[in-house]
Amino acid sequence: MTDATDVAPDASQDAPVSLFDQAIGRYQQGAAPEDLIDDFLTITAQSPRQSAGWTCLAWLQLLLDQPRNALTSARNAVRLNPQDPQARINLSVAMLETGAKGVREHIEIVQRVVQIAPELAAELNDSIADGLRRRPGWQALEKVKAWLEA
Repeated sequence: MTDATDVAPDASQDAPVSLFDQAIGRYQQGAAPEDLIDDFLTITAQSPRQSAGWTCLAWLQLLLDQPRNALTSARNAVRLNPQDPQARINLSVAMLETGAKGVREHIEIVQRVVQIAPELAAELNDSIADGLRRRPGWQALEKVKAWLEA
């Protein structure tokens, strides 16, 4: 999932906590994807141009074994923010799970982004590890992980 600080780095500390921040916090505290998905459906409906909402929605849909929905959400996230490696990982996983072509291109872009910004590698590795904890035996994510480590 995307860290809330990536979305609103200059948000006032006095501002009320957004639904996005609340949902991210609940996810980080271990809330189940099925308990969060409605929040992210609301977030993406209210802010359809916020790529982070689509990235998180795609991740939850993948965790819930909804690859067709995740494919649509991940494509929206990548269209809105092509540089976001998490969005491209989500898209790659959704593509693998739906049999869509073109996965290699997205993996290569993630590899280039991580080379340019190595600090993102740890965040991506944490996200992949979280996914494998929450959905053990997730073959598509294991495949993406292996490609990224190659």
